[in-house]
Amino acid sequence: MSKILVLGKGYIGEKVASALGADISGKQFQSYTEAAKEIKRFNPWIIINCIGVTGRRNVDDCELQKDDVLTANSFLPFIFAEVALRNKLRLVHISSGCIFHYNYRKDTPITEEKAPDFFELFYSRSKIYAEWALKLLAVKYPILIARIRIPLDSKPHPKNLLTKLIKYKKVIDLPNSVTYLPDFLMALKHLIRIKAQGIYNVVNEGGLYYPDLMQVYKRYVPDFNYKIVPFRKLHLVRSNLILSCAKLKKSGFQVRPVKEILEECVREYVKY
Repeated sequence: MSKILVLGKGYIGEKVASALGADISGKQFQSYTEAAKEIKRFNPWIIINCIGVTGRRNVDDCELQKDDVLTANSFLPFIFAEVALRNKLRLVHISSGCIFHYNYRKDTPITEEKAPDFFELFYSRSKIYAEWALKLLAVKYPILIARIRIPLDSKPHPKNLLTKLIKYKKVIDLPNSVTYLPDFLMALKHLIRIKAQGIYNVVNEGGLYYPDLMQVYKRYVPDFNYKIVPFRKLHLVRSNLILSCAKLKKSGFQVRPVKEILEECVREYVKY
């Protein structure tokens, strides 16, 4: 048995379990009793909650899956926290940074101290519910909330930002914080090792302009073409923003600027 148990066999859960050499459970929970029994079966010291619903196609679909979304994104983190508290376990909750409004002309990168204010999407609300309850508990108990945003990886996957952009062939013209998964996994190891508590933005430094990523991809795949579309013309409700990684850097982790990982990401991606 591993000292770490990952809950959730999704995109992030599988990667976390592999990187940490952890046990993993794909069980679907509906109650405290079910969760407590499954966690006891593995007998871990640390539980990492990677369960979450982002919509079948995109976050708009969360409006069509309200029960699933509330259960996975809001209720289960409460249940796992209670199991952890009662059994003196450390809880790591993988959260989302898509919970803020952002004014590119006025705002500086968003720190962990700012209160979430993006309630227009049901998905975002469901993530806010859980995060703020866990934030209060983390003042006293060993709970880490790791915020990730727009996962980018060097391996193809439907949830990988690069895979999505290649498929869409259209990119918006706003910079956004992204989480490069190889760096995220190293950061997660670091935060667990130093027994970090509370909220941490786990993103690469700076904002990614999607056309920059597409230009790198086009160098490797010359016949690929894409179109830049102003975000305002898409008429979508989305949270576009830049998160601060200052707290993560202050913890002793070396955060790479997003511009530095693009070549590495695409070079590895095209090998598959």
